[in-house]
Amino acid sequence: CQGANTSFVATVNPTAQVNPLNAIEVCNGSPINPSSFTTNNTVGTTTYAWTNSNTAIGLGALGNGDIPSFTGTNTSSAPITATITVTPTFSHNGVDCTGPAETFTITVNPTPVLNPISNQTVCNNQATAAVNFVFAGATTITWTNNLPSIGLGGSGSGDIASFPATNNTSSAVTATITVSSFYNTSNLSCPGIPQSFTITVNPTPTVNAVGNQVVCDGG
Repeated sequence: CQGANTSFVATVNPTAQVNPLNAIEVCNGSPINPSSFTTNNTVGTTTYAWTNSNTAIGLGALGNGDIPSFTGTNTSSAPITATITVTPTFSHNGVDCTGPAETFTITVNPTPVLNPISNQTVCNNQATAAVNFVFAGATTITWTNNLPSIGLGGSGSGDIASFPATNNTSSAVTATITVSSFYNTSNLSCPGIPQSFTITVNPTPTVNAVGNQVVCDGG
């Protein structure tokens, strides 16, 4: 004796999936755009939970959904990197399926810091003291000089060697040297705060000729 057939539906949800994101690299103090997560799954709903391995970059330790815009921070003298781990969950018909996590990195480069540089005052034709820059986190040092007539070029890079200062005028002349520092990578150049110092060159003193005199005894 055969009875009536009964049917039911078995639904197998797909594995939750999140598309990979590219690594991010910024300078200290730069804004980081939102990170929006996507999936190839079209039916159902995919949600995302993420964790951050290094909160020093300015992002919290964990969250849900997309990562909002934030400002990258780095108070050290070397790059810092955080690994962001994103775990997707696929939901359909009341069943949640967690998929494999994806990771990407956010690197925040440092702001280089120059130590203060002492001003100099020398005489005409006297050698200046060499200027050896002391800095943290910089890979490149450049400088400009607003008064090349003192015997120093208008611009250069790296330390400034001693040179014979010149002043062909009758008054002291002062040059302002502006020094810029940069942390450079293959993708970015992160500038520091410029520092300035002066080199003053005093003139060679002169005296006008005085005529000889002949006078009488007692004159």
